[in-house]
Amino acid sequence: VQLQASGGGLVDDGGSLRLSCAASGFALDDSAITWYRQAPGMQREGVSCITMDGTTYYTDSVKGRFTISRDNDKNTVYLQMNSLKPEDTAVYYCATDIYCDLTAMARGNWGQGTQVTVSS
Repeated sequence: VQLQASGGGLVDDGGSLRLSCAASGFALDDSAITWYRQAPGMQREGVSCITMDGTTYYTDSVKGRFTISRDNDKNTVYLQMNSLKPEDTAVYYCATDIYCDLTAMARGNWGQGTQVTVSS
């Protein structure tokens, strides 16, 4: 049972990245998937979540810029990040739970994290 987060990198202010969260050993469509991020010296925060039925949630700072989606055939959840800002710089993690709650740490499986760096 494993979650693999990928797609991070270095982009300029205003650029875009798409993160992927791929599962192996279990079906992602049985879970809500949350993307978290943690900047240096900061607490980990919930960024976006998608429920089993496709309902999506976003923290205020990314609304209108980030889009979460899932492809159950590929057993993968994506986070499309547009109009990136330097304050989006962080390690991004994906995690599973049975429901979405951006204010809490997910209680299921966690991926290893992927670094996103936005240069000004």
